[in-house]
Amino acid sequence: MNPFDFVNAVTYTKKDIMVDEVADKGYSAFLTNKSLSYHQDCIMYVNEMNSKSHLDSTLQFHYFLNTLRKRKRFSKWSKPRVLEDMKVIQSYYDCSISKAEEYSKILTAKEIKIMKERMKIGGRQ
Repeated sequence: MNPFDFVNAVTYTKKDIMVDEVADKGYSAFLTNKSLSYHQDCIMYVNEMNSKSHLDSTLQFHYFLNTLRKRKRFSKWSKPRVLEDMKVIQSYYDCSISKAEEYSKILTAKEIKIMKERMKIGGRQ
C-alpha cells in the first residue's frame, strides 16, 4: 500500500483499511499529515495529530477516518524551484544551493550575466 491509499481512505472512501500489521507498517504519519495539510478544512486536524505524534499509527488513522468529512481532495505537492541563476552561481563557485542563495543576495544582475558568459561551453547551439 502506498501513502496515498491511506489519504484516499481517510478523505473519500471512508473505509477502514488498517486491518492488519502490513497496513500498520505501511502507514506513514508524516506523509499523511503532509498530504492533508494542503487542504484548508484539514489543517486543524493535522495540527492536532502533529502535537500527538507519539500515538500509534492505527489511532492516528482512525482519528482522521472519523473526524474528516467525506470529500474528494486533490492538490499538487509544492516542490522547491531551482532558478537558472542559482545553478550558474552554484557551478561557478562550486557551492551548495543554500550558499548560492546567499551569494545571489550580494551579486548584481550584471555580475550574474558575466558568470553565465564565462560558464558557456563551446560547441554548436
